[in-house]
Amino acid sequence: MKMIYPREEVCIACRYCEIYCAIEHSRSKDPVKTFKMESPQPLPRITLMEEGALSFSLQCRHCKEPDCAYACITGAMYKDKESGVVIHDPNRCIGCWTCILACTKGSIRRDESKRVAVKCDLCTHLEVPACVANCPNGALLYLEAV
Repeated sequence: MKMIYPREEVCIACRYCEIYCAIEHSRSKDPVKTFKMESPQPLPRITLMEEGALSFSLQCRHCKEPDCAYACITGAMYKDKESGVVIHDPNRCIGCWTCILACTKGSIRRDESKRVAVKCDLCTHLEVPACVANCPNGALLYLEAV
């Protein structure tokens, strides 16, 4: 299974990863329409972490033993046996946030407008996740898991 690996030594905190993630998960898939016309605006499934000069993109690690999936009381969060990707089904999510409490990586967010959890889905419908494809400095790599 491929994973996204951040390279904090070259991250310039431009937030393109967050921007293109939000665009990819928008209805329009258009940069202008996503941020100017869509309501509610889509949330990025990743977060840029910054502390002083250090910055890097944080996203779901798709754990082998996903505590978030074990904690989910509705089965909305589950690990796909075939791909290994931890998937979130917003149609089954009741917004109880137990997945957020259980995630040791801090990579699940609350979408308050829809009252569901959101997390990185590795853009499985794309060859390369949107955040990786649009990182101008190569601070995100999409490689086979080690």
